[in-house]
Amino acid sequence: MKTQAAVAVAPETDLEFRELTLDAPRPDELRIKMIASGVCHTDAIIRDQWYPVPQPVVLGHEGAGIVEEIGSAVTGYSVGDKVVLGPSFCSQCKQCLSGHPMYCEAFYDRNFGAQRPDGSTAFSTADGESVGSHFFGQSSFAEHTNVPAQGVVKVQDDAPLELLGPLGCGLMTGAGAVLNVLRPKPGSSIVIFGTGAVGMAGMLAAKAAGATTIIMVDIIAERLEFAKELGATHTVNSKETDPVEAVKEITGGGAEYALDTTGVPPVFSQMTRSLGVQGHGALVGAAKLGTEAPFDIGTLLVSGITVSMVIEGDAVPKEFIPRLIALYQEGKFPFDKLVKSYPFAEINTAFADSAAGTTLKPIVVF
Repeated sequence: MKTQAAVAVAPETDLEFRELTLDAPRPDELRIKMIASGVCHTDAIIRDQWYPVPQPVVLGHEGAGIVEEIGSAVTGYSVGDKVVLGPSFCSQCKQCLSGHPMYCEAFYDRNFGAQRPDGSTAFSTADGESVGSHFFGQSSFAEHTNVPAQGVVKVQDDAPLELLGPLGCGLMTGAGAVLNVLRPKPGSSIVIFGTGAVGMAGMLAAKAAGATTIIMVDIIAERLEFAKELGATHTVNSKETDPVEAVKEITGGGAEYALDTTGVPPVFSQMTRSLGVQGHGALVGAAKLGTEAPFDIGTLLVSGITVSMVIEGDAVPKEFIPRLIALYQEGKFPFDKLVKSYPFAEINTAFADSAAGTTLKPIVVF
């Protein structure tokens, strides 16, 4: 079938709208009619080739839509089901079988390879040229796409699909890092570096978990004020104040938990030094391959801290996304306050607004 898609063709270049041919879903796939897709920082860095993903490619990995066709080997879905799309994983390796599919041994190839495991792509041009597909198992910047069924999460019939896509990556990453990895105790303290969508999702999750000292660190005053409105108990502008000293003063020696959503080496160092004795910090921010960060092992050895590298919130999407939706419905995870919608035709504006920081979480609506 023919479908419209926004295609990444070169670094730091607007996505191009093209009519592509979408092949038939494979036996293990579903064809999805896209309703909306979040725009994530990862889409921008892949467009700009921080990671060597082949171009041209259809990006997008925070999709939500409706099942239109079901592969012959797929069970548990019906045409018309509303779904949120998550990352791809093999379901067979040790990590998948032990309940950690976001650390699938084939995660890089399945999510950044821009093709199926057999080397085929779902998209092609009118003259037969292959166009990369299956980015994060979905390539959701297209009106229709074929996706592996194991990463597809059914949601309720009345679910607001135009809102839910970011639960499949950015919001799952921030909230999952807090709820699945850090697991702050009620009454505990946490510091979060970065007030983008991932950091704000982490903050909302920390509040839902019962943390009572929630410190947000950034250099954008307006974002910090917004964080206070959403539940931060303290904010630190690290352009004006040493965040390590500020966190230690607020907490009386260091935070019990910390999250770095930036992937910026000096910020990572600040996170490690903001932790109290036996504190637990997590990094979720993406950096270019080969990026190194300062880590003072001499001083930190006696602190007994733990630092975790976290992918996609270490979530099992079919379990965790419904949990986030339930928290949202109870008013305990109001992520709708983070988003702004754009028509699909304005996807490049959504990218630009995200890069400028004027929109926390853009969602393009088809």
